[in-house]
Amino acid sequence: MSESAQKAAQRQPRRVVSGMRPTGRLHLGHYQGAVKNWIEISRKAECFFFSADWHALTSEYKDTSNIAEAQREMFADWIAAGLDPERCTLFIQSHVKQHAELYLLLGMVAPLGWLERVPTYKEQQEQLKEKDLNTYGFLGYPVLQTADVALYGGDAVPVGQDQVSHLELARELVRKFNFHFGTPQKPVLVEPHPYLTDVPKILGLDGRKMSKSYGNAIELGEDPQSARKRVMVAVTDPARKRRHDPGHPEVCPIYWLHRAYSSPERVELVDRECRSAGIGCVDCKKMLLESLIPALEKHRAARAELDRTPGRVEELVQLGTRKASGVAEQTMAAVRDAVKLT
Repeated sequence: MSESAQKAAQRQPRRVVSGMRPTGRLHLGHYQGAVKNWIEISRKAECFFFSADWHALTSEYKDTSNIAEAQREMFADWIAAGLDPERCTLFIQSHVKQHAELYLLLGMVAPLGWLERVPTYKEQQEQLKEKDLNTYGFLGYPVLQTADVALYGGDAVPVGQDQVSHLELARELVRKFNFHFGTPQKPVLVEPHPYLTDVPKILGLDGRKMSKSYGNAIELGEDPQSARKRVMVAVTDPARKRRHDPGHPEVCPIYWLHRAYSSPERVELVDRECRSAGIGCVDCKKMLLESLIPALEKHRAARAELDRTPGRVEELVQLGTRKASGVAEQTMAAVRDAVKLT
């Protein structure tokens, strides 16, 4: 990251934009990796958070039947987790058609080589071999991501340190667009910068990245009995074959859940006693459940309260979508004028 980008990542953001593909109920990785930070950021800056349903089509275009319901569940979990619709704007990407218009115009100046060099382009093709990702939509998803942020004048995108490079293409694309259609004194689009957030490492119960598709996730509102059962059969340090073998907590998914949900004193104890074989994996899992179960129960109660008012989630999202549309149209009016399409 350049020195100017580092300074931007540390400054107070004015307007923050971020989104998530609609995959239904949230799991612990979603909350710890994104939503928890969104809640904190929304207290400091104007925020726009959206369901990236068009992005979902880049890999799930063969079956779109579950997107609407998954979207509703995701928004409900956002709100129940503490994301306040009065502090931030929640909306649906595909309901704001200006996303598609700016996506098209940015695509006109996006060099093909830039898109082909995006690290995740080939990585996901290799990881998701069962899906046909040889499509224009999949290749061009970074252009749509750029439009998503630039449309709202977002000067900050919350990311972890390992995701900073993914935002670089968006910044370069905005600069290129401004070079062709704006001036140094009057850029058309705002260049987004990374807003560095503390993203804890959350592993799935099999040691891989936590993901519903892997079947290794714990839902944010999972019932206690199910959570206990899943935690107690989770993999731990594969090198620790016997109770008296010293462990390596840094490779254990249970340890990383301790880091997210247990007290600092408990984390220190687990780290020390695991390495010295002072506790076994079963003991470690039981200690995790002491702090994890109350957190899951708190979310279950908040969801139940929200679900007692049918239509409330949809109403809040509709209000947010109308607000987002108004801001997006202001941007597009300036873009059309700059491109001489008025």
